[in-house]
Amino acid sequence: MNEYQFLTTWRVTAPLDQVWEAIYHSENWPKWWPGLLRVVELERGDGNGIGNLRRYSWRGMLPYRLVFDIRTTRIERPYLLAGTASGDLAGVGVWHFCEENGGVVVQYEWLVSTQKKWMNILTPLARPLFRWNHDQVMRRGKAGLTRYLENHQTKSGQA
Repeated sequence: MNEYQFLTTWRVTAPLDQVWEAIYHSENWPKWWPGLLRVVELERGDGNGIGNLRRYSWRGMLPYRLVFDIRTTRIERPYLLAGTASGDLAGVGVWHFCEENGGVVVQYEWLVSTQKKWMNILTPLARPLFRWNHDQVMRRGKAGLTRYLENHQTKSGQA
């Protein structure tokens, strides 16, 4: 079985609108998310961003690269952002945002299956490593987002 279900929760001390904007504008993620090598917009989508298609090239802690496209399917600003993935991974990703205790809780649901033949062959043995790699990518993302938001707040005179 090559399917994975991940739920990542980040707690961030920043205004909801700033957290939303940082996640929504994934073209900027390589500036602050270690491991994300590149984001390329393939299709713009409609005026609200629905249908936007971007290609993401990732390299985690393990020596392999994943490239997949995400098409934005749902936007409920500033509380929800969803898309479907195709490429080396296929499935659905959903970002949830809510304010809590003076900060923001960000949850990311990632329901995907691997599409690379070698990964599917190794899944029975390597599943724990693939999960660990995903967790490391997400930890690095939270740390990068935190730094990015702290710098943004300082530059805008809010800190």
